[in-house]
Amino acid sequence: ARNPPPADVAVAPFQCRNPVHRAHYELFTRALDDPLVGENGVVLVHPTCGPTQADDIPGTVRYKTYEVLKEETHNDRTRWEYLPYSMHMAGPREAIQHMLIRKNFGCTHFIIGRDMAGSKSSVTGEDYYGAYDAQDFAKEKGAELGVTPVPSLNLVYTEEEGYVTADEAKEKGLSEKKLSGTKFRQMLRGGEDIPEWFAFKSVVKVLRENV
Repeated sequence: ARNPPPADVAVAPFQCRNPVHRAHYELFTRALDDPLVGENGVVLVHPTCGPTQADDIPGTVRYKTYEVLKEETHNDRTRWEYLPYSMHMAGPREAIQHMLIRKNFGCTHFIIGRDMAGSKSSVTGEDYYGAYDAQDFAKEKGAELGVTPVPSLNLVYTEEEGYVTADEAKEKGLSEKKLSGTKFRQMLRGGEDIPEWFAFKSVVKVLRENV
């Protein structure tokens, strides 16, 4: 049996299936400030490293990006481990499965993003699940599972103030900058410069050398 963490320490895992870019980093580091996590809490960056979708970065390459970033962003309140798991893109139900898996790793909380494990409709091409379906389902089942869901912030990058919440950007009329995953991969393969607001230089270097 695994030893549980001290009673006063929350362990909140961050699940992802892609290389960790700036927005991801902002999400899980800001989760440390969430009252649900508390001042003694830690974040476990816990990416899945199994096969995912056809156009995703291979798991072995993702692992290399995580290792360089772990060294670059060392923080006593952040831990890194890896999960040999293949995403199924099954929406809210898969989000619940991830909560249970992390509970078995000794975690007490779970950082859950918008449209976690979401997929597109094969008919319309639109998002199959609602943006907050996974978060709502996790809140509904959290007490029963013994895991506290920590909804992640909806962050955007702005020219004026860097990363802020989407609501704050709208309220202040800030200028948002966006770069899709597809465009990022095209720029990567084309040898174009990747903006540092989007990705860490160390991660880009690993990707250029391995993709």
